[in-house]
Amino acid sequence: MNVYVLPGSSQHSIQTDHGEELKRKHERATWQRSFARDWNFREETMKTKPIIYCVLILLALFSAPASADHTIISGDVNNDSRLTATDSLIALQMAVGSMSPDIARADMNHDGMVSSLDALIILRMVQETGPEAEHNPKSAFAAYYSPVNIPVDPCVTPYQLPVNLSNISNIVGINREFELSARENELLMNNGFVIMDYGDVSDIVAPYDDMKHRDIPIFVTSDTLLHLYHIQFDEILKGAEEREFFDALLDMSAAMLKQADYDYNTFTDPEIKEASRRNAAYFAVAVKLLQTPTEEYNGTEDIRKINFTVPDYVQSVVNHEIANIESHEGFTASHIFNTDPNCMAECCYCEDYSQYVPRGHYTRSEKLKRYFKAMMWYGRMAFLLKGGNATECGGIETPLITEEDAKLATIQASLIASELPNTSAGNKTVQEHWNRIYSVTSFFVGTADDLTPYEYQSAITEVFGSDFDTAELADNRKMLELKAELSGLRSPEIYGGSGVCVIYPPLTREKLYECLDKTKGFRFMGQRFIPDSYMFQQLVAPAVGTYAGNKTPFTMCMDTRCFPRGLDVMAVLGSGCAETILREDGDTEYEGINTSYDKQLEKLKTEFAGFDTAEWNRNLYWSWLYTLKPLLNEFGDGYPTFMQTEAWQKKELQTSLASWTELRHDTILYAKQSCTAPTCAPPQTIIGYVEPVPEFYARLLRLTEMTEDGLTDLNILNETEKKRLHSLKRILNRLINISTDELENKALTEDDYEFIRDFGGHLDYVVTGVNTKGKETTIVADVHTDYNTGKVLEEGVGYVKLILVAYRVPDGRILLGAGPVFSYYEFKHPIKDRLTDEAWKQMLQDNPPDEPEWAREITDTG
Repeated sequence: MNVYVLPGSSQHSIQTDHGEELKRKHERATWQRSFARDWNFREETMKTKPIIYCVLILLALFSAPASADHTIISGDVNNDSRLTATDSLIALQMAVGSMSPDIARADMNHDGMVSSLDALIILRMVQETGPEAEHNPKSAFAAYYSPVNIPVDPCVTPYQLPVNLSNISNIVGINREFELSARENELLMNNGFVIMDYGDVSDIVAPYDDMKHRDIPIFVTSDTLLHLYHIQFDEILKGAEEREFFDALLDMSAAMLKQADYDYNTFTDPEIKEASRRNAAYFAVAVKLLQTPTEEYNGTEDIRKINFTVPDYVQSVVNHEIANIESHEGFTASHIFNTDPNCMAECCYCEDYSQYVPRGHYTRSEKLKRYFKAMMWYGRMAFLLKGGNATECGGIETPLITEEDAKLATIQASLIASELPNTSAGNKTVQEHWNRIYSVTSFFVGTADDLTPYEYQSAITEVFGSDFDTAELADNRKMLELKAELSGLRSPEIYGGSGVCVIYPPLTREKLYECLDKTKGFRFMGQRFIPDSYMFQQLVAPAVGTYAGNKTPFTMCMDTRCFPRGLDVMAVLGSGCAETILREDGDTEYEGINTSYDKQLEKLKTEFAGFDTAEWNRNLYWSWLYTLKPLLNEFGDGYPTFMQTEAWQKKELQTSLASWTELRHDTILYAKQSCTAPTCAPPQTIIGYVEPVPEFYARLLRLTEMTEDGLTDLNILNETEKKRLHSLKRILNRLINISTDELENKALTEDDYEFIRDFGGHLDYVVTGVNTKGKETTIVADVHTDYNTGKVLEEGVGYVKLILVAYRVPDGRILLGAGPVFSYYEFKHPIKDRLTDEAWKQMLQDNPPDEPEWAREITDTG
């Protein structure tokens, strides 16, 4: 949705009345409690792996209207005297025949059998019994996560800051190998560490081998382990997309194109016929994107080809959409979703075609480039539910589209949703293909922020009955009932960028939610709700008021907070250091009536602090953020001296921001992006050191285990990917033990020291089979769009830097060790030139942006 903030008086009225928000939450809760009457759920689409059960259960809980008529026998299927999500999963296993059915405990609707509906009824009961993690349906995937408890009593002997460099036992060797500037020596003395340039190196493993060969003690960094996990995450997702999802998406698209063409030639009702025509064009665009070579393609890849024909009656509009996608110029009216494709802004469905530039790992093969464009099309194009009269266009309450187009879009979405279960695509139905892609990507990133086919299927059954015939969509009275039924479903929580929603002063939260409600509708494979985009949405205009300071902060345009910062995310996650930097830079000085940046930040901090372990590990995306949290803590007495400094908090903040950037890079296709409402002594024994953050290593280990277990159940991993994950788990286990011993001031064994010294060699097994591009740190991701300035917020990771750290070992010596760390960038860039990794690398070579000002305390080049 294109939401513009129009400048007005400085006294914009921003209200924090939560009435609208509470109303929405109440509607959602009521809907969920009213769940599954005559729900048309096909058991043959259920897979035999519990992770897919989780996804389908989640879909049901957020979609299906329900009956309160079911008599509850027990639901305690595993007979443990508790009602939990596990009971529902066991009932599903019984339903698909992988376990013997227990009629007495699991037959909830008294039909003499255990079916998927029984499992859903049990889960509804679980949801209503309390707020505990095991009762939270959003946390279904958390069954793959094992809680972490690493008891440690830190008691490392400190040294005095500023440290006298002559007291460092290996300072002579360090000076021989590195020519430290006066500034670097100053930082090293004052903070106990310094970060230095290390050349144009983008392989984070290489410095370990370099330090080993130069006999410099190795300092194992958290940056390294985070980058190694990023490689696993990115390579596994990329592998699934290339090996399986591309073909599945092609089969789905071709089958639905054929079905839409059949509908167009069969229906006589003019509205259903027009909806069918639009659907034919919609799916033809996806097929063409998957089958048309890009300009750079040299024909060397094995990419499946199919015979397909774009119907003559949609050839022109399909060509227009393809041209818009390939030119990626920004906002343009869609030729498919508008009755008048020459419309401009008012009552006009416009799409941000700049989003279709393949980015992230999707530039690394022809197949991935095509997949990116087609999946972006399915993730972004919305079949909007609500429209308005033409007389309303151009006014303050301008609807996003006309009522005519909204009705056609609802017919389109209804046709698609109702035909998925019975439309064949290869040896499966389209719905089975859809379930497979959605299940896997939900485990990686989360569930859709927009309404799904299941929610439309459920609403159709509620209104038309279980014997629904698509011809009934011509019944105007029933269509009004259907739209009313769908209007009661959840609204999106993140601005996705469809349509033009202008917010006029005074800016209020209510107007924001009205815009969100206007974007309610169906997306075929909608982009996913991610917590950081939700944070951004709550920390930009109009939610935080107008600027009240006297600076020109990074976040401001006009007098509103148009841009968020990565620091916002870290502040919500608990970083006091991030919050301090934001205040010093003037990025928190926004106030309005009954609202302010500070109030919004505190609200978010309270909300996210209230999540328990299960909720934090609801999918791999959330779990990755959870893994970063220990790095954002302040380290007190007993920790190494360098870790107790404010400068170290900034180092860990930089590490966390760079890792978050890698997360956004890896999920750029699926994550729903937020948009602003416009508005020479004898050689000593080489004794290395591990950054002593055992809780961080433990959380990363659990995240790696969750990744392996869940994706094994999904049958996604190949043998190479399994071996890489096993290698990473072995290393993390070792680092937990070593870092715990370090904090307890215990002497490490010779084997431990050899493990650290040869750390680079151990890492080779974690990146086996990954090509050079897959290992590079030089990645970029656009994470937020501001249509007021025509710019996006880019987050980048640059070349590897080297950190020198002074640490004390149990024998009393102070040593300097070296290891690789991230570099991090945040900057604005034109919307029409969203950066690829390749363009970012060129920018780093030719004209790199400045690193954050706050980094000057830890590096000479900050």
